[in-house]
Amino acid sequence: MKYVLIVLCFILFLIIGYNSYLVLKKSDIKIYDNVEKIVVYKSLRQLSLVDKDDKALKTYKIALGFNPKGHKQREGDGKTPEGVYEIDYRQFSRRYYKSLHISYPNEQDKEVAKSKNVSPGGFIMIHGLGKIFAFMKGVHKNFDWTLGCIALDNEEIDEIWANVKDGIKIEIKE
Repeated sequence: MKYVLIVLCFILFLIIGYNSYLVLKKSDIKIYDNVEKIVVYKSLRQLSLVDKDDKALKTYKIALGFNPKGHKQREGDGKTPEGVYEIDYRQFSRRYYKSLHISYPNEQDKEVAKSKNVSPGGFIMIHGLGKIFAFMKGVHKNFDWTLGCIALDNEEIDEIWANVKDGIKIEIKE
């Protein structure tokens, strides 16, 4: 009986989460016409859309890689890279809803990894939660849980997606 109750509660959470995912309104997305770059402050767990005067237009709370301190050195280290990169493409994903690819590793990252005889890793993204985990909205940002990516709520990635173009610079700082 206890097992059945636990399963029913889990199913209820999934249904509530999925329904909140479906309620997303495009009209709630704020469009800024002057986003020049993205700046991430890892120690503050913040991502900001920034204008040409380095003024933050919008700031979001984020989750990072499970081992966030320091610059990504190799594949599997759980670190989110630090440095200047760009958003080089975007994609839809069942697992992560929408994602923006960060151009890590750059040439310097590749050279450092090669000198240590390790793979630098890659496929670092800014992403949402996907349909299955949409019910974790807000809660997931209390933990660093990704493999090195930057995670936000689905509504937030919708807003970022609408405001940045491929090729925009992203500066990731400690």
